[in-house]
Amino acid sequence: MILGVYWYFKFPENLYRFQFFTFINGMGGHADNLAGLEARVLVKQPENLLKKLEELHLRFKRIYLDLKINGNQLLISTGDYTLFDEHFQFVSEIEQLLILSHAHLTETPFEATSTRNFRPENKPYETIQHRFIQIIGSDFKKDNAENLSIRIDCNLPLSCKKDLINHLTLLCHEENIHVFYYYEKDFKSQCNLMLIFSNGRQMENAIQNVHIHSFGNKILQLTQKYPLHFGHFGGMDYYPLDGPFVQLIKDEEYILIKK
Repeated sequence: MILGVYWYFKFPENLYRFQFFTFINGMGGHADNLAGLEARVLVKQPENLLKKLEELHLRFKRIYLDLKINGNQLLISTGDYTLFDEHFQFVSEIEQLLILSHAHLTETPFEATSTRNFRPENKPYETIQHRFIQIIGSDFKKDNAENLSIRIDCNLPLSCKKDLINHLTLLCHEENIHVFYYYEKDFKSQCNLMLIFSNGRQMENAIQNVHIHSFGNKILQLTQKYPLHFGHFGGMDYYPLDGPFVQLIKDEEYILIKK
């Protein structure tokens, strides 16, 4: 799974500007749909452009690209539930090809007479096998960014907290996790923790995959070393709101809002 900074509801303002492509915001809930980027253009020599798009897609194999074609009219689109920087870099490259092809924007609808689909490379789907792992989004951060993270709620004796946090930090290095912060609530001899694990911006040739099952197994092993229990103890009065306490961070302005 790819954790980290993404866009779904809003466009990444101040980061990217497109001449041809428009952003289609995602909608969650019952209206669930992908966020997308699409361009409707006229091109004098579409076959030359199609060949260059095929070559470009070899660099961006994780992303799909759909083309609807009618003569010299093209509707070019891509999207996902998590649009990472890599998606916008891909579209930026397509924009350059359109400029070199002397493309023109058009708003005229057309019926496609042919299609070309460049599918993403096959990747194994990883299910969440550990019930103590939650995959969470975030509210909006800098440039409308959201963040996809792992959350784990747990409690343990206060005397073990420091050692556990240090152990978890080492575990992050093993599991390709570059963001780790937590919230806490200490009371008497106990401590409730909300642990958050993620990554930063996901750029071309630097995508960070996290194997959730491997990570979950290692968290589970920690229950043999520490008196660690999943969930929170003591009711809402002891909900872990103190923090965040940052252990590892990358692209902080896109992940945390400083108070």
